[in-house]
Amino acid sequence: MTTVMIRQRGLGLLIRAIYFIFFGLWFSGIWAGIAWLLCVTIIGLPLGLWMLNRLPQVTTLQPQRDDLVITTQGRVYSRDLPQSPFLLRALYFLAIGWWFSALWIIVAWALCGVIIGLPFGFWMFNRVPAVITLART
Repeated sequence: MTTVMIRQRGLGLLIRAIYFIFFGLWFSGIWAGIAWLLCVTIIGLPLGLWMLNRLPQVTTLQPQRDDLVITTQGRVYSRDLPQSPFLLRALYFLAIGWWFSALWIIVAWALCGVIIGLPFGFWMFNRVPAVITLART
């Protein structure tokens, strides 16, 4: 028998909301643009992907999530989701991911600019790594 704990560390909702209103919205647009440009220049791809994976933290200070597994023997380890094969992810990025992710980011950022679109915009920001490279987070 194993137990799975989901650990999230972060600031409270009020602090995150204030951060988003005064800093996160405009800065996330700059961050996403730079990250996307890095991804398109194959040399900058690792840094660009790292930046896109942190887009939810940059936008709203959303805490990173850790899935910890505790075994009956008392061992604790972090659980990672299995990823699609590298070749499939690379082909997807070259054919679809690089241009579709630009549209995705623009729509997500625009939705965050209107109150009624905020939840869907945040949901879209959380899925950017999957859109650009089929990464599972």
